[in-house]
Amino acid sequence: MSTPYPFTGIVGMDDLRLGLLLNAVSPAIGGVLVRGEKGTAKSTAVRALAALLPELEVVRGCRFSCDPAAPDPACPDGPHEADTGQRRPARMVELPVGASEDRLVGALDIERALAEGVKAFEPGLLADAHRGVLYVDEVNLLHDHLVDLLLDAAAMGASYVEREGVSVRHAARFLLVGTMNPEEGELRPQLLDRFGLTVEVAASRETEERVEVVRRRLAYDADPAAFAARWAAEERALRERVAAARALLPHVVLGDAALRQIAATCAAFEVDGMRADIVMARTATALAAWANRTDVLAEDVRQAALLALPHRRRRNPFDAPGLDEDKLDQTLEQHGGADDDPDPDGPDDGPDDGSDGGPDGGPDGGGPGDGGPDGGGQPPGGDDRAQDAPRPPARQPHGDQEEQGAHGGAGERAPAPAAEPFAARTLSVPGVGEGAAGRRSRARTAQGRTTGARRPHGALGKLHLAATVQAAAPHQRARGRRGTGLLVRRDDLREAVREGRESNLVLFVVDASGSMAARQRMSAVKGAVLSLLLDAYQRRDKVGMVTFRGADAEVALPPTSSVDAAAARLESLPTGGRTPLAAGLLRAREVLRVERLRDPARRPLLVAVTDGRATGGPEPVARAQRAGGLLAAEGTASVVVDCESGPVRLGLAAELARALGGPAVTLQELRADAVSALVKDVRRAA
Repeated sequence: MSTPYPFTGIVGMDDLRLGLLLNAVSPAIGGVLVRGEKGTAKSTAVRALAALLPELEVVRGCRFSCDPAAPDPACPDGPHEADTGQRRPARMVELPVGASEDRLVGALDIERALAEGVKAFEPGLLADAHRGVLYVDEVNLLHDHLVDLLLDAAAMGASYVEREGVSVRHAARFLLVGTMNPEEGELRPQLLDRFGLTVEVAASRETEERVEVVRRRLAYDADPAAFAARWAAEERALRERVAAARALLPHVVLGDAALRQIAATCAAFEVDGMRADIVMARTATALAAWANRTDVLAEDVRQAALLALPHRRRRNPFDAPGLDEDKLDQTLEQHGGADDDPDPDGPDDGPDDGSDGGPDGGPDGGGPGDGGPDGGGQPPGGDDRAQDAPRPPARQPHGDQEEQGAHGGAGERAPAPAAEPFAARTLSVPGVGEGAAGRRSRARTAQGRTTGARRPHGALGKLHLAATVQAAAPHQRARGRRGTGLLVRRDDLREAVREGRESNLVLFVVDASGSMAARQRMSAVKGAVLSLLLDAYQRRDKVGMVTFRGADAEVALPPTSSVDAAAARLESLPTGGRTPLAAGLLRAREVLRVERLRDPARRPLLVAVTDGRATGGPEPVARAQRAGGLLAAEGTASVVVDCESGPVRLGLAAELARALGGPAVTLQELRADAVSALVKDVRRAA
């Protein structure tokens, strides 16, 4: 078994360490979500947490970790005898992103259940994680059906497995910890709210701190056991501090003044529901216990707000997470007592390592030779990110003539702001696919309505009971049936064929030429694309973006699950130059070709946002229509969003739609509340 990296050996990352330690002190907080860029020790810190958790007393031989003092009366391994307890370390159970439903909740042997009436149950990861930690790396990539199961277990504290009338229930109370890279997509709001706390992590910009990170990592890789031994004393001290804070927690008093500050803060930031208030109260109490106090101060409430509220104040996926600290301080001051002066720097007793220095006298949390600072990582939304953000080009005077040069010419205009997004009508791919579960197009999926039965390919999925009985019934006499049980063989088993919804790849091809800016349509166009991006987020699609202007087209955003990234690229999209429509379509065709090789089951939907005009080269309109014909011949479902405006309309977008084999819709028809009817399915030409 490999030696885990010690928690006290992590450099900086104060918010991350504090969030994890508070959950170790008070699991009732509800877990922590760690958001940050790749390579910032998110997974390392979470895995190191297990060594700090107190040991558990469990019933000997129970696969569901029942507490001997209060065993679960409905435990599948029960009833349990008295005095059968044993101690073991708390478990850190990892849920892989690609896990099956049976691996998560457990599996029933349907063949034995039908033939013998025996509930033969193999526990899943939820049973393993009971009274421990359930860790999901890349939690934002978890399939929707697994998210639903996690939500049910987190809400009820139990897991239910039901297969055609055969039901098993067991307790499943766990500390949920997730890590994610926001660039790869956001979480569903329901699961996001289930995480008690959230922390943002980023790599330090301090040279000495980065040097120390590399030094420690190289030392660990060279000899993990020796590296862990050097931090053993600090690990033991921190483990004892966690245990002491747990013991003190029931004695911490949450006064009315602190409670009013919590309620006022949640109201001021307009968070939904009451879960935020409850989580803040538990977090503030845990902070006081961690600081070895029995009273909750305003500084505890402030720190609790910074950890519990940022992910709850988002109203749509394009809102940046975070909290206005000036507003927070003002709210606390208005509703605080005379002796409650909020400390802008947070609690004095932060997430130290339980000692005054490293093994060789370095700074807090430092190691041998550590000359780096003891501060945490770069705070979310810090100055470095603001300085690194791209700046828009200088605004040019608007005119009616198109720029005839390439990108970056004198005719390039500053990015236009996007209009207010709206609820968009559903566009879907025709036919029935077999892609990843989602909410857009019809598909054969593990969830949904039953449409038939088939022999299982590999492990049995959802049993189709009627079809199984029908297949087994003619063979009962030949098999020598004597009793009341049905003699079932594996060849008799039939699984249900279900139809649900799949997610798709929505590839936007956006006209960013000078004609779009000259007629001041880009704001409306961006608002429409932003609305479709929001719809893609809600339907769990991947998105990509190709833009064309000047002399060529470019992939502004390769296919990704992050609609945030797409919205950011769209917002900074400049306009100007000619209209190489054919180049845009051909570039989109190449993107789709590569994606078919990577993910052949995910069906694409191409959304061309243009007025159909084309310039540059001989017969530009005809070339664009021929490019559209190539896409249609390859079976790409398409829709054209017609941006043409004004009293005189050429109808070129409609001609392009015919070449693509899909419909053309106006910006007005794209609205869900539009009076005009829009067929939801994008139909190919016969």
